[in-house]
Amino acid sequence: MKYLKNIIVWSVFSVLLASCSELDIAPVSITGEKDIFSSEPGVISYMSRMYSSLPIEDFKYRYNNPGLFHNANSFQQNACLTGEAINRDGPTNASGETGVYWAEAYKLIREANVFMETFPKYSSAFSQERIGHYMAEARFVRAFTYFALVKRYGGVPLLDVTLNYPSVSLEETQLPRESEEAVWDFISADLDAAAAGLPETADLGRANKYAALALKSRAMLYAGSIAKYNNITLDAHGKRVCGIPDGRANDYFKQAYDAAKQVESKYSLYKKEWQAGNKGAQYQNFVNLFYDVAQGSPENIFVKYYKYPESVHSYDCLNAPAQQMVGGGSAAENCPTLDLVELYDGLPKDGNGRLKTTDDNGYYRLFTNRMDFFANAEPRLRATVIFPGDVFRGEEIDIRRGIYIGTETSDIPKIIPDAYPNYYYVVNPKLQLSSSWNGGRILYNTKHRGQMYADGQSGTATDAWYGTWSGFLLRKYMNLVKDKATLSFSMSDQAWIEIRYAEVLLNRAEAAYELYAAGQSDIDYQNDAYLCINEIRERAGANLLNGKVALNSVDTVRKERKKELAFENKAFWDLRRWRTAAQEQNNTGWRILMPFYADEADKYFFDASETHPFGWRWNFNTLWYYNAIPASDMAKNPNLVNNPGY
Repeated sequence: MKYLKNIIVWSVFSVLLASCSELDIAPVSITGEKDIFSSEPGVISYMSRMYSSLPIEDFKYRYNNPGLFHNANSFQQNACLTGEAINRDGPTNASGETGVYWAEAYKLIREANVFMETFPKYSSAFSQERIGHYMAEARFVRAFTYFALVKRYGGVPLLDVTLNYPSVSLEETQLPRESEEAVWDFISADLDAAAAGLPETADLGRANKYAALALKSRAMLYAGSIAKYNNITLDAHGKRVCGIPDGRANDYFKQAYDAAKQVESKYSLYKKEWQAGNKGAQYQNFVNLFYDVAQGSPENIFVKYYKYPESVHSYDCLNAPAQQMVGGGSAAENCPTLDLVELYDGLPKDGNGRLKTTDDNGYYRLFTNRMDFFANAEPRLRATVIFPGDVFRGEEIDIRRGIYIGTETSDIPKIIPDAYPNYYYVVNPKLQLSSSWNGGRILYNTKHRGQMYADGQSGTATDAWYGTWSGFLLRKYMNLVKDKATLSFSMSDQAWIEIRYAEVLLNRAEAAYELYAAGQSDIDYQNDAYLCINEIRERAGANLLNGKVALNSVDTVRKERKKELAFENKAFWDLRRWRTAAQEQNNTGWRILMPFYADEADKYFFDASETHPFGWRWNFNTLWYYNAIPASDMAKNPNLVNNPGY
């Protein structure tokens, strides 16, 4: 394969190049090369810049922002495109990723290529082992960046060496896309080389051998899914730039499986609370694993670190319960849906797997306290989602939709139809509902519990502004000890776990099941997938599978992935590689669950709605399985062909 070339612009003709080439890259001066690449501080500084530019979809990722990454305040997170959450600032329909990532990617690829070509010239002061480590890190960065490109665009230009201008003509820099298959193979080769050269342990925030293998398990699983499930193709310049021949599926799944298997015994699921014999260990383990990042968590493979005030984000401010919001801040930007909650075990459900809020006669089930309804929920769910009435940061989170003032003390009839299109504006003489967070909240004198806001301190008023939109709030990754006074923009600094061992187990389980389903028998793949899933479920406090025969569908693995990795920005890409987004988001209204206090009965009941509070519906256009190549880059390079539908 002819790999395409990266461009280093040594001359003053950068303006001319920007108008003609697909890459608009600032000139790099030879001056200072030796200072950078011949000293440890210089190399570390160069590496740090590359790591800081990695396209990690963390707290600062924003799907509709032009740069996608490194945004100060990410109101629009992709959980609101997957059915995991709804919010006030999200779209009123599904959408693709409207931000672009092309020019920035090639700048980072250029930096990696420059390093791999230049560092060896000045590396005499380093040991051969150290040289190998640094070169492998550059390969890791390049593979990570190509992965970000190929999952968005399919086949892209491959650049693996630098090429000086004007030693070649501008026309030679206007390079076509390689096949999608070739890009995945390039990533695989880079990660193999990275794993071979990286040490088994590395400094915080840097890749080691197992980070490369874990990333390979993620990338090759994606490639295998495209080979098996994609039906969108585009041929250009004699290359299949969108889509992979289905005959490659098992090869990619086997690569994913083998890479994940090599991480086994090197990392493990976080069980420190369990090992200490603490009460509520399964819940506390799942809470703590997202904070125990500086002390060497056994689960964390690759982590992006923040530190106040030098490097910060706004996650706590954007997702805080309204009662913990400070002036000028925000709240409840990612409200978990009932659809997500119903995936978990331990909840009262009907025969269709829907939450059971009424008895067999159609009357609401009544509870003394809101948390009674969730008493048996699997611990992992409670560590992911804040329930109405749960305790968070030392105070009860007060979520209601309204107060029922009817005279019934039992047999309270259902108030709202399942598919009521304007849930927040329902008019019922037996309900007290707050009309607005901006001056329209009702403070009601109850008979048994004193004064209550009709919507609770963090519940939903009609305008649905700062209260929860779904009846739930987000707990995962929220800082548990953050002082309220610091809950404002750009004050959070918890680390982002980009790759953890649970995901590797899920990658391995899915790849194993796909190989089993394809008839591969060199290993008992079904049993291996079963063991991986049960290991995750045991830590989660979920129901264990009863033998490998219970793992009889890839959907079981996919469901486990949705639960374990919720709000970790993985579902967005899973729905795309499985090619199921169009089915899941076909005139879909994400469901919500709202608690009501019955004043006469002194009890709570819950009402589930089949639609989004404002009647919003989600649809997915299949062209969004691939993003459009940015128009500005298309204009620079006449040899680029855009993806189908654009």
